[in-house]
Amino acid sequence: MPGKSGIEATPEVLRTVPTARVLVLSMQDDPRYVHAAFEAGASGYVLKEAADSEVVGAVRTVAAGERYLDPGLGARIVAAEVEERRRASEDPLSDREREVLRLLALGHTNQEIAEMLFISVRTAETHRAHIMRKLGLSSRAELVRYALGHDLIDPRPPF
Repeated sequence: MPGKSGIEATPEVLRTVPTARVLVLSMQDDPRYVHAAFEAGASGYVLKEAADSEVVGAVRTVAAGERYLDPGLGARIVAAEVEERRRASEDPLSDREREVLRLLALGHTNQEIAEMLFISVRTAETHRAHIMRKLGLSSRAELVRYALGHDLIDPRPPF
């Protein structure tokens, strides 16, 4: 679609015709696209590589008011969600929080971190508070210990 994706157009279609049902026909098999389509209001998602009979079945399912998901995507979505939960349980920090933690452990102040990451000092302070809460830590020494134990900083002197 020129200028706009089907996922971007879905909310507009549903605003214009609230009784419409949207079936996304896409070449994207990434679970993030599937989630985005359903979040945008789609009733179904089928891959372009699907057999004609599957596409017809998907149209009938969605037209009947039910949801449809390409069968090949179901297992991938579940696997992606399981992996995401596993990663979150192993490391509860976001990428940005890990970077702030690394800089804190290296001895940088909130002001220095804010300047390095192009964020406000308040945002750096908020990241630090979230890190401390998520990890159950209460001091900079504990932050350094955590960073060392999780290979976020190199324990060897830089010479």
